[in-house]
Amino acid sequence: MDKMRLETSDIREKNVELIGKLFPCCVTEYRTEGDKVNKKIDFDALRRILGEDISEDDEKYEFTWVGKKRAFMEACSPTRSTLRPELDRSIDWDTTENLFIEGDNLTVLKLLQESYLGAIQMIYIDPPYNTGEDFIYSDNYRIDSREYEEMIGIRDESENRLFKNTNSNGRFHSDWCSMIYSRLLLARNLLADEGVIFISLDDNEQANMRKICDEVFGESNFIAQCVRKRRDSQANLSKNISPIHEYVFIYSKRNGDILNKVRASIDENEYRNPDDDPRGPYKTMPCTNKGGSVYTVVTPTGKEITEEWRFKQETYYALLADNRLVFPKGGDGKPRYKLFLSEKMEEGQLANTWLDNLASNQEATRELKAIFGDRVIFDTPKPLGLLKFCLELATKKDSIILDFFAGSCSTAHAVMQLNSEDGGNRKYIMVQIDEACDEKSDAFKKGYHTISQIGLARIKAVSDQMKKAGDKIDLGVRVFRADDSNMKDIYYSPSDMDQSLLPLLESNIKEDRSDLDLLFGCLLDWGLPLTMRHMSECIDGYTIHTYNNGDLIACFDEDIPDSIFKMIAKRQPLRAVFRDSCFRNSPDKINVVELFKVVSPDTRVKVM
Repeated sequence: MDKMRLETSDIREKNVELIGKLFPCCVTEYRTEGDKVNKKIDFDALRRILGEDISEDDEKYEFTWVGKKRAFMEACSPTRSTLRPELDRSIDWDTTENLFIEGDNLTVLKLLQESYLGAIQMIYIDPPYNTGEDFIYSDNYRIDSREYEEMIGIRDESENRLFKNTNSNGRFHSDWCSMIYSRLLLARNLLADEGVIFISLDDNEQANMRKICDEVFGESNFIAQCVRKRRDSQANLSKNISPIHEYVFIYSKRNGDILNKVRASIDENEYRNPDDDPRGPYKTMPCTNKGGSVYTVVTPTGKEITEEWRFKQETYYALLADNRLVFPKGGDGKPRYKLFLSEKMEEGQLANTWLDNLASNQEATRELKAIFGDRVIFDTPKPLGLLKFCLELATKKDSIILDFFAGSCSTAHAVMQLNSEDGGNRKYIMVQIDEACDEKSDAFKKGYHTISQIGLARIKAVSDQMKKAGDKIDLGVRVFRADDSNMKDIYYSPSDMDQSLLPLLESNIKEDRSDLDLLFGCLLDWGLPLTMRHMSECIDGYTIHTYNNGDLIACFDEDIPDSIFKMIAKRQPLRAVFRDSCFRNSPDKINVVELFKVVSPDTRVKVM
């Protein structure tokens, strides 16, 4: 019986496997400690296969910084962390398809790699701008020596994961680049083939962000670097010039026509219907066009006009037959075609890179005050207008949207609001580290001790408000918290073993973990989405967990009798999971394997 891995995949091993399928001769073996045989790429052989001279000069065009290799290695390395469900903090747990995950986003992105690989249609992030006052993540790859960390005060006595990246830090830009690089590498894997990522940023790191995104997503997949007005008024306290703009970077997973058209900005007063056309109001546009087709038309008064026309001759006569042409000057003038308001609205228009008509950050603050009262409890919210604009550009009505710098959860709010407006069923995944609020802040005084508490409170407030208004969309959210492994880390050498340690070895699962903790840990390991329905039932005193009508059935009770194993096998689930203590002894475990082979041969059975 196979053991659950309970560890995310090693992305480096997967990449070696992919290259090996294309070029088997470029994969070689090597031995590691413990005499284990691993595989790696023979880069000299790979370069020969690709027709490159291995003696070629190493100089090349690239963007690099101190810590880049370590950032890449950290992104690829597996984690044994897990996600623990928190039903008491959730809304409509049984029916919702939305997720809020509290935890370090690097860890969470790794945990989502199997369950949401290629499933995310849109990512929006508003990462730290690196102004010298922002807190950024203190990841494992930051610096080479622990002594250097302690010397410059990167970590405090409590090993906090965030630190203020001041201008005096010798790695001011490098730390930020490493932080965002590792996360974007993982985020790209989650994007669907036609997926799009939007990134808000200001001038501090925009140049570096462009180079990093070119590398991660591909320069050919750059769509735009939009400029948006973030302030309605300028501040005269700035040096030399008042910055009132910031950027929205847009990259796609693959090149092509990816984005939707947006609602056309139309002055409806320009559209009239003087001849009571059943298709409604219209305005007229000239049929002539320099460089167009040359032919002669006859007006209703019999006047012949030879011109360069916008349409081919057959198209012109089709428009005439469909009552789409108007002849001014009493029927004696050059024809003009009807542009109907209804068709213009339906067609939409391409978005452009100048986003001056979207709500400012000051509007975002007013939106937040409308929810939490007059005090400012979050300093840098993004306006709903910006988020809805991105959603309309990049999503369908059933898309999944990810924001792994969720902050006050403006993205979740925008998803709910747009679903309410167009009847969509978009789902969101919000990820926010439990960053502490300043004890002197208004947020702390109002009882919000972490940023994640603010974000979740906003989701709940908006959900309550929309339910009262009668909305029937999905207004719930499943809440999870990233935590260390469900399994005990017990490492003892034979010389350290004595009778007192035997109770610790009776179970390999931590005492504080519930059945649901174990169930969702298995879902992550098997790559199942976290939002499907599940049920728990008690049969003869044993608890059986069924996920999505049999995608997975699990039982974690001790000393399960044969009758329970037989009942589960007869239900023929796709997957079945048990823990070691479910079996009284090794022969029982062998018997269960044989039982499933006979009764449900297609079921994959694992033990944790």
